[in-house]
Amino acid sequence: MPSIQIPRGALPARFRRTRVLIIGCGDVGQRIAQALQLVAAQTRQHGPKVLALTSSPEKAAALRQLGITPLVGNLDDLSSLRRLRGLADRVIHMAPPPGQGAFDTRSAHVVRVLRQGRLPKALVYGSTTGVYGNCDGAWVDETRTLNPTTDRARRRVDAEQRLLHFGQHSGLRVQVLRIPGIYAPDREGGTPRGRLLKGLPVLNAQDDVYTNHIHADDLARIAIAAMWRGKPQRVYHASDDTQMRMGEYFDLAADLYGMPRPPRVTRDAAQQMLAPTMLSFMGESRRMRNARIKQELRVRLRYPTVLQGLVA
Repeated sequence: MPSIQIPRGALPARFRRTRVLIIGCGDVGQRIAQALQLVAAQTRQHGPKVLALTSSPEKAAALRQLGITPLVGNLDDLSSLRRLRGLADRVIHMAPPPGQGAFDTRSAHVVRVLRQGRLPKALVYGSTTGVYGNCDGAWVDETRTLNPTTDRARRRVDAEQRLLHFGQHSGLRVQVLRIPGIYAPDREGGTPRGRLLKGLPVLNAQDDVYTNHIHADDLARIAIAAMWRGKPQRVYHASDDTQMRMGEYFDLAADLYGMPRPPRVTRDAAQQMLAPTMLSFMGESRRMRNARIKQELRVRLRYPTVLQGLVA
C-alpha cells in the first residue's frame, strides 16, 4: 500500500512540532538551544526542534551532540541558503555582519530567503548597544535616537532597519535585542581575567566610561522570551542592572580573582598603549534602561549584576 505523505504545512498545528532556526549558533546560540531543551524536560513536554545554520561542516557533529540539527550554509553565499525557505516557525538571528562595508549583506540575504517561503511567526535579531554611540553616561532607553560612530555599529543599524522594515511590510513579528558586553565564566574570553593577566590599563576615574553587561545565560533566556512574547517590530535592551564604570568593573574582577588591579592612565596615554578596537569601547559611555525586558518579556534575570555573575 502506498504511503500517505501530507505536506508539513497542511498538518493541523497541534500535530506539528515547532521548528526554531538559529542563525549564528555560536556560544549564545548553543545556550539558547540548551535552554529550550531544559524547559521541555522540566515541563515534560515535547520541546521545539532546534535547527542551526553553520558555515563549517566540521561543526555539524558537535551540534548534533547538543541535540541541534545542523544545516550547512554560508550567509555570504545566497545560493547556499535556499533550504531555509519556509523551514522554520521561529528564527533567532545572532550572526554578526561582515567585517567591512556600509551594509549588512548577510541580513539582507536572510530577508531575501525568508520572503520566498512561508514566513516564520517571529524573528529575533541580536544587535548591539553600540548603535547609540557615545551618550556621555546618560541613561538610555529604546526610544533614543541612534548615533553610530563606527562602521561596525553602522552595519548593525542597517541590519536592524532592514529586518524591522521587512517585518512591518510582511506581517512577520520582529524583535531587536540591543546587546552590551556578554560575559560568562564558561565562555571563551568571557571574563576580564585574560585582560588582567596582560596588565592592560584602564582610564582614570575622571576619564572613565560607563559600561554595560549581560550574562550569556540571561541573554539566551531573553532571546527565548522575545521569540514567544515580544511585541511586533519592537526593540529591547538585553542588559542587566549593573551601573558601573569600566575601571570599576576590572577592579571588581581583579579583587575576586586575587589579582592586581589594572593601572589607571589618562585617555591620552591609553591611546598610545591600547589597540583601536579597545579604545573605541572606551570612547562610548551610556547606561542602559532594561525595563522592557522585565515588563513586556517578563524576564527575571538570574544574574542581575556582574558581581553575582562572576561570583557564581
